[in-house]
Amino acid sequence: MGISVVIKRLLIGTAIGALGAGFAGGALAEAVADSPKDTAVEQVIVTAQRREQSAQDVGVALSVISGDQLAARGVATVNQLQYATPSLEITPQFGSGQPSFRLRGVGFDDYASNNSSTVGVSVDEVAYPIQAQTQGLLFDIARVEVLRGPQGTLYGRNTTGGAINFITNRPTPSLSAGVTAEYDSHDEFKAEGYVSGPLTDTLSGRLAIVTDQGGAWQKNRSTGQKLGDKDTTSARAQLAWKPNDKVDVLLSAHAGYDKSEPTGLYLFNPLSYNASLPTIPADTDRKATGWGGSSAFAALTGIATNAKPFHDTTSRGVSLRAHGDFDSVDLVSITAFEKLRRKEYNDWDGSAYAYAGTYFDTNAKVFSQEVRASSKSAGPLQWLVGAYYSRETLDEAFYSDFWQSLLFDTRTTYNQKVTSKSVFGQIEYAFADRLKLIAGLRAEDEKREQLNFVTAGVFAPGAPATNFSPTANKRLHNKPVTGKLALEYRPIDGVLLYASASKGTKSGGFTSYNVGDAKAVAGFRPETLWAYETGFKSSFADNTVQLNGSVFYYDYKNQQVQSAIYDINNGPIGAIVNAQKSHIYGGELELTWRPVPALRIGQSLGYKTGKFDKYTNDLDIPASVAAKKAVYIDRTGAKVGFPPLSYGGDVSYTWAVGDYQVEAQGNYAFHDKVKPLLLGSRYDVDSYWLANASLTVSPAKGPWALTAFARNLFDKKYDLTRNFFLPLIDIAAPGEPATYGVRAQYRF
Repeated sequence: MGISVVIKRLLIGTAIGALGAGFAGGALAEAVADSPKDTAVEQVIVTAQRREQSAQDVGVALSVISGDQLAARGVATVNQLQYATPSLEITPQFGSGQPSFRLRGVGFDDYASNNSSTVGVSVDEVAYPIQAQTQGLLFDIARVEVLRGPQGTLYGRNTTGGAINFITNRPTPSLSAGVTAEYDSHDEFKAEGYVSGPLTDTLSGRLAIVTDQGGAWQKNRSTGQKLGDKDTTSARAQLAWKPNDKVDVLLSAHAGYDKSEPTGLYLFNPLSYNASLPTIPADTDRKATGWGGSSAFAALTGIATNAKPFHDTTSRGVSLRAHGDFDSVDLVSITAFEKLRRKEYNDWDGSAYAYAGTYFDTNAKVFSQEVRASSKSAGPLQWLVGAYYSRETLDEAFYSDFWQSLLFDTRTTYNQKVTSKSVFGQIEYAFADRLKLIAGLRAEDEKREQLNFVTAGVFAPGAPATNFSPTANKRLHNKPVTGKLALEYRPIDGVLLYASASKGTKSGGFTSYNVGDAKAVAGFRPETLWAYETGFKSSFADNTVQLNGSVFYYDYKNQQVQSAIYDINNGPIGAIVNAQKSHIYGGELELTWRPVPALRIGQSLGYKTGKFDKYTNDLDIPASVAAKKAVYIDRTGAKVGFPPLSYGGDVSYTWAVGDYQVEAQGNYAFHDKVKPLLLGSRYDVDSYWLANASLTVSPAKGPWALTAFARNLFDKKYDLTRNFFLPLIDIAAPGEPATYGVRAQYRF
């Protein structure tokens, strides 16, 4: 079936579904015409299109979650957002602080820090291009907007998968303050507070701080030591200056540290890599883990042989957003600087043996400048133009402890510089009250340089490191042009239909693992994605129901995937390669319903599937080793390995008890089975359900609230990921077991 036929059917099917929902909603609205107005679903204002709009007026597949909803769902980090959004997966690589984002199946796995993500993450319009930057606590958040599909005609950064935008709470014109504290059954204590208000007639400020301590729930299988205590604190300060009605300026600064212990890995198969060492049986308890290093690794890194895995990360940044309202034009300038220093030690064999210990020492800096001009007057034509510049510098050292497996330790070091310049723009033209055309274009110029890359080996404790090969430099220069064309149509009030075709691109990059010959591992090319999407947004039954849906078809070129290459001197070397051609298709449905004022129901469903149309360069590692030359597997026709189905929902009900009100809330999420093609069925991650619940008591008119909560209510045993760092060392990162606790809140 040709693409044009597929798209045509998707457009027709979605249009029919949306019209049916809208017209049925009109009839239902008459039946409930006497229902009270306070049952209407709240209209959420978003800035996904770089201006304030109701989310229901944006012709993009978009999910919006408020700060209160994040708290109710127990979402404290960006990784947990996958349980609140359809078609989104965020996987910690080997359980580390390096996440892998995948939206609608678009993403790739990479535990190194130097390559950009397929999904753009930003906080208050400041992009975080290095994935490890995203791992801080979420706090004082107004809302998060998750946009699916390529973004670039309105944004400084270009993406193929989508964008996750966090919007923080801003300084308020009147004095307000609040504090929230919670304690749970794993002895974890978390506290968050803020104060906000005017400083002068034209200046207001806001200060927010959060700390998270304790919470260890894993144990060393041999010694009984606990692992997993959190020790992290972050603060954000904002100054808002509004000297007149035409100008407003927001200065924001943040800083934080994370000295937590990461989640340990458990063994889902026996560990018997070295025949001279006793076999460790497979763990029957996901809470079991282990750690340990060699004296050679200690001499190389300064990390003691019995040291627990740890994070030692500091981050800080400052941004200045200036907005000017000049007659018919809005001008915005955003200047930002972010710095991340990450030190992270992990044990990727999950045992006391020195088979696969890892240590990252990362120093990253990002400067960015974005300027935008947009129309603000009423009329059929609306426009936006912008320019973006960013410069990233990354100095990284990556150490591996292979002392009892490969009989040596390694140190990989490199510097990387990325300079990106782009111009972008979008126009919207309304042919009539109900029909609008949108067109956008983006041109980008990116230079990516990796300098002084070298892997060195240590073959005796305390001995100097010996370079495996000469130091290598690599460069990539990319000048993509991307764009978007879309139509929006309102057949009746309360229904929006949209269809779009857009092109996105993700930067090429460099494999930055331990390699014997850096020159043998070439950079991988940029990937491009043509995205065809159609969808609807509808509000009916006197606005008590919102039903939104979308379907999509993605045509993928040069998809970046984990594989390997064969080097004549060193054998197979792990590497990211480009699969020539693939496709993905699927869709989402999201429902919000308030049948009565006290009851709110939310449901979401996502489905996706995809195949490689041409992928002939996946290295067959066992066959290559046996043949002593590169032998490839033809993966053409194979499925791209990601979870097909995601389902989630939340229900809340509030009732009065004397002078108090009680709210019962529950939410749940289904994560489908993962079958990673390139790892094989041995590393399949089983599907699982998670459920959370809470009960909140507060005065009907009062400043405090007291909540009892349960997370992973039914104590589901599940894995976040399964993998191996060396073949047949089978490790998994477990999810947290059932947790119960209380939360107290006071606002004034």
